[in-house]
Amino acid sequence: MNVAQEFDPLYRAARALTLEPRREGAALVTITRTHGSTFRRAGASMLVLHDGRMVCELSGGCPQRDIALRAQRVIGDDQPTLVEYGRHANLDVMLETGCGGELEVLIEPLREPRDLAFLESIADMRARRVAGAMATVYAVDGQILAPRPLRLLYGDGLHWSNIEDSSFRDRIAAELATIHATPTNAAVTRHVLARGKHFDVLFEFQRPPHALVVVGAGASARSLAELSVRLGWQTSLVDYTHEITDETDGIRLINASPRALTTQVPLDAATSAVVMTHRLERDLAYLEALLATPVGYLGVIGSRQRTARVREAFPDAQMRLHAPAGLDVGSETPHEIALAVAAEILAVRNGRDGGPLSHSQTPIHP
Repeated sequence: MNVAQEFDPLYRAARALTLEPRREGAALVTITRTHGSTFRRAGASMLVLHDGRMVCELSGGCPQRDIALRAQRVIGDDQPTLVEYGRHANLDVMLETGCGGELEVLIEPLREPRDLAFLESIADMRARRVAGAMATVYAVDGQILAPRPLRLLYGDGLHWSNIEDSSFRDRIAAELATIHATPTNAAVTRHVLARGKHFDVLFEFQRPPHALVVVGAGASARSLAELSVRLGWQTSLVDYTHEITDETDGIRLINASPRALTTQVPLDAATSAVVMTHRLERDLAYLEALLATPVGYLGVIGSRQRTARVREAFPDAQMRLHAPAGLDVGSETPHEIALAVAAEILAVRNGRDGGPLSHSQTPIHP
């Protein structure tokens, strides 16, 4: 669940389950370890329903089909399982994908309302835009932990846990705090020694959902907002010509002056903002207001000449301003401009330069 925009569809599907005795339930699949080239990284999750349907698919190849079949058996048995794909087990399945990597997958049943408690807690943290981390204890001395994994969520303090042993909970919390202090967002599984046993624990970072604020009333602004929704980003369109605050097609429509904007939308480090009013004076007013906030990305649309004037107006903000916004892909139409801008936002959020993958030697998955 380390990809924040995938949480909402998975959570909605989980909440729609009827978790009662003699009902089918579902299974949650989580990648706990990877080695080499794999289709997803540790922390990625998928929901498998009793009939084999999948929500937030992990790949599309052979491992996913094999995982889904195993998940259906887990639902029937009501017991978790741990599956390896690599040199020591299920190598043929991995060879068919051609990726050459190895991975370990935790499959746990969701059969009772309490099985969703940790998802409810994550949803609460996301609603309050609280950053945090989660520890999932899933094996002890090499054996799967049954009947369910143990978890601890940390966000502005201990947020939720189903670990009843207070000393063990404190041990996991201390390890989680150490990992949370590191400057990486990558999920990682570690061996934790506690009570004379070795526990396998998956540590994941819980980031607030990415929010995009688009300031503009034209076709390009609308196209960017629509693409943002498809990417799973929380989307606000500040349309100064629209007098009513409303929501349509997942886009929150807001009428706000530059001064009022900061009180009506989230403007934290997990927020990106793009100004594209096509009127210089108005652009400058909104940019001035946004520069006073900690938004993680701030861009403005315009020609080289126009954006040069924007930069002249804010000489102390050169490192923060993406002007003109977007990657250089030769975009011209509103949809192409939206794609170029969204791609740059994604690259900046993931610490990438946005260049061709064929020219890069870094891992593909952030």
